[in-house]
Amino acid sequence: MVLESKRQPILESRRKTKMPWMLAGGLWLSIAAAGLSSTPLWGSSCTSEASLQPADRQAILAAGNSIADSVASQKFDQLQASLLPAVLSDWDSIRGAAETAAPILKGGKVYWSDGYLLDATDLKAPADTQFFCSLGDSSVTVTISLRSLPAGRYALLIGDYEGAPLAGQMALILGTDTTAGGKWKLGGLFVREGALDGHDGVWYWSRARELAAKKASWSAWYTYDAARWLLLPVDFVSSPHLEKLNREQSQLGPDPAETLPIAVVGSGANAGKNWRITALHLDTSLHSEDLALVFEGTGLTDPQAERNEAIGVMSAFLKMRPEVRENFHGLWAYAENDGKRSYAVELAMHDIP
Repeated sequence: MVLESKRQPILESRRKTKMPWMLAGGLWLSIAAAGLSSTPLWGSSCTSEASLQPADRQAILAAGNSIADSVASQKFDQLQASLLPAVLSDWDSIRGAAETAAPILKGGKVYWSDGYLLDATDLKAPADTQFFCSLGDSSVTVTISLRSLPAGRYALLIGDYEGAPLAGQMALILGTDTTAGGKWKLGGLFVREGALDGHDGVWYWSRARELAAKKASWSAWYTYDAARWLLLPVDFVSSPHLEKLNREQSQLGPDPAETLPIAVVGSGANAGKNWRITALHLDTSLHSEDLALVFEGTGLTDPQAERNEAIGVMSAFLKMRPEVRENFHGLWAYAENDGKRSYAVELAMHDIP
């Protein structure tokens, strides 16, 4: 299979906070740009796909294709056999990521759109490492930031599952196994959908701009989050286009989550009741653009009473922020009491009173 670039030049910086619900498994699951020094480590270098030696290209693609097939076909014995020795103890998380990936990749065929050879053989000890990768003949530089990276040769492959209804995306971190003659093996697995409700990241970026122009700042903020989520399956790659998205989002003002907690007041059957919402974030669990909120519960134990309380909080929140009802598919609500969190209640917007 030829590594060909079908992706638009969106390899541009993602937000520097890792979304915790990302499907991922492997050694470097804490990989994120946040907290990394901006000073490059001179023991590291990056070679983009266009400059790869044929032998390296062939070996990396062969390993990537085999691993991608194991994930899509749910061949767990084969997938486990492909792990680097350093991540064998993380097998449960890798298997979980692969199981959750199945419906996202279903019906598609992988096309590797981006690939990088990352050389960190001169590192003296595990270190936070940045690789600066020039894209062929362009002036665009992609930065790949890996945390606590051991010395070695690595590769990053990013691919799209063309034809998959959910427009699945996959990224693999590969490393050479010195105990197996330098064979390329799996160090990290990342999978995301590439579309929500039938729309890709570029569509959500355009929609976020429209909402920003309408001064619907909260809706715009989380729509930018959706755009970023869909543009790449990883959060440790940065580049100029995504930096532009970040700047546009920051111009909206503070992250709504930073304004929390906020108090909401019930109505109807919940008249006179008050709750505090303590967290709010984008949720793609149902492959739709949803929001999830956490509120301070009152310690209810009856399931129906818990559900009624959660719906009351949802309704109160939407009355405070009516723009949200118009621009998202649904809401998730979690009650938190004495450090314990309830099961989520999820409803589409049209089902919330």
